[in-house]
Amino acid sequence: MPSARRRPVSDFALSGTGVRAAETPSRAKVLARLHLGDKAFRHITRGAAILVLVILGGVIVSLIMGSLPALRAFGFDFVTTQSWNPVTEKFGALAPIYGTVVTSLIAMLIAVPVGLMVAFFLTELCPQWLRRPVGIAIELLAGIPSIIYGIWGLFVFVPFLQQHVQPYLIDIFAPFPILSSLFAGPPYGIGMLTAGLILAIMVLPFITSISRDVFEAVPPVLKEAAYGVGCTTWEVFRNVVLPYTRVGVIGGIMLGLGRALGETMAVTFVIGNAHKISASILAPGTTISATIANEFTEAVGDLYTSSLIALGLILFVITFVVLAIARLLLARIERKIG
Repeated sequence: MPSARRRPVSDFALSGTGVRAAETPSRAKVLARLHLGDKAFRHITRGAAILVLVILGGVIVSLIMGSLPALRAFGFDFVTTQSWNPVTEKFGALAPIYGTVVTSLIAMLIAVPVGLMVAFFLTELCPQWLRRPVGIAIELLAGIPSIIYGIWGLFVFVPFLQQHVQPYLIDIFAPFPILSSLFAGPPYGIGMLTAGLILAIMVLPFITSISRDVFEAVPPVLKEAAYGVGCTTWEVFRNVVLPYTRVGVIGGIMLGLGRALGETMAVTFVIGNAHKISASILAPGTTISATIANEFTEAVGDLYTSSLIALGLILFVITFVVLAIARLLLARIERKIG
């Protein structure tokens, strides 16, 4: 058989060099395209972050500019007085501020322990067949519009409280000096306690959902070790689960508090909308958001409108201070954890 013709080694080298030379421009184009896409993505995300800051700054500037007439007319007395008379144009924000803080505190005092207990029940104690339906039902509470809560509270919850709950509270706490003032007055049904209960129901899904997610992130070995040394379920929850997840739990609580501070329609239906401060949580009151929703369309005159905008500025400041305190608390906890 004739011997096969062999190609010189130099031909192989030249052909390989040609392939590599052909691949080099295409690889450079791919790298250049990826670099261009990465640069565009970086600029887009940076622009989105800057846009958020610009919008926030615009909101702050508009609130300050709109509230200047009221702040110049009343000064610091706008925050320290509760007089609210559109006829004489005498406005004070103390009653709405008081109602906002009190209703939010009532809501958090109820929603936080209930939400944490429900979250722990869903992650540790609930049967598998019941866990998903209960979790979905709680999450559905967050999707109900606030005006539906307000209508339900006014026509169902308020009569129930007026007939059964508030008279019982008035009678049982009457002998105690401080509690008698806290639960005093006729049982109207509406009032700050009712608004706080409605808010507690509204913020419960946020606290429960976030707490459940962080509870599920606890390593099982930590809980098994605690059970192995004889800890009860409550001791495992208090000494293992909560310390491990406290950053996430505090974040969920602050998210619920922010929702409670700014809620409008549901509170407007059931709080009574009275511009006065009462020691009793059964008495009617008002909040900043409810005052703005009720009176902004009827505001006549620059001073009246400016006073309502000043209320919005105060609510913004309260929310900002609460979130700032939460961030400082979380930073301190993270620094302590190391």
